[in-house]
Amino acid sequence: MTTTSPTPTPSSTSALNASRTTATAIRVLAQLRHDPRTIAMLIVLPSLLLFLLRYVFDGSARTFDGIGASLLGIFPLITMFLVTSIATLRERTSGTLERLLAMPLGKGDLIAGYALAFGVLAIIQSALATGLAVWLLGLDVTGSPWLLLLVALLDALLGTALGLFVSAFASSEFQAVQFMPAVIFPQLLLCGLFTPRSNMHPVLEAISDVLPMSYAVDGMNEVLAHTDITATFVRDILIVATCALLVLTLGAATLRRRTQ
Repeated sequence: MTTTSPTPTPSSTSALNASRTTATAIRVLAQLRHDPRTIAMLIVLPSLLLFLLRYVFDGSARTFDGIGASLLGIFPLITMFLVTSIATLRERTSGTLERLLAMPLGKGDLIAGYALAFGVLAIIQSALATGLAVWLLGLDVTGSPWLLLLVALLDALLGTALGLFVSAFASSEFQAVQFMPAVIFPQLLLCGLFTPRSNMHPVLEAISDVLPMSYAVDGMNEVLAHTDITATFVRDILIVATCALLVLTLGAATLRRRTQ
C-alpha cells in the first residue's frame, strides 16, 4: 500500500517560517532594485526635507533644534507608510499576492518578509537622515545620536507596519493615498510637534495618549534633553515598537489575496 504526503495548504503554513520570510524579503528587495524612483523617495526624501527645513529656519537655529528632531522621526514614518501601502496594493491588484499565497507561504511570512525588506531600507534611510541632521546641519543633541537613530528606525518600521495594514482596505492606489490624511494627519496634529501635548484640550491630550506618533516625538525630545537613557525614553521606544508589532499582526490577519 502506498501513502501520499499531505499537500501544503495556506492554513498549514500559518506559523512564521524564517526561510520563507527571508525569501520574501529578498524578492521584494530585488523588485525595488528595478524601481530607482521608489528607492530615491525612501532614502533621499527625508534627508532632503530636513535639509530644506534647516534653511527655512536659517536665522533661528534654536527653532530647528526644537522641531528638527521630531521631524527626523516623522518624515521616515510618512514616507514608509506611503510607499509600503502602495507597493503592497500593487502586489494584490497584479495578482502576484494571490499566486504567492497559493504556494506554501503564510500571511505572516509575507507580512514579515515585507517588513524585513522595508526595514533594511529604513535602516539606510534613518542612518542617512540622522547623520545629516546631527553632523552636517548642526542639530544640537544632548544625548547620543545613536539613540536618535534608534527612534528614527522604530518610527520608519511603524510607518511600514501602518502602510501594510491599511493596504488591506484599499482597492486602488488612489484609495491607499486617501488613508494618509485619515491615519497620519491626526497623529501629526496631536503628537506635540506644534504645541506641547499638556497644553492641548484635555480631550485631545487623552486622544494623543493612545497615538503611537506621540511617543515617537516624545522619545526624540528625551534624547534632545538628556545625556543618559531615561525611564521615559525606554517607555516611549517600547510603546512604538509594540505598536509596530501589533499593527503588523493585524496586517497579517486582515491581508486579502486579491482586490475585489
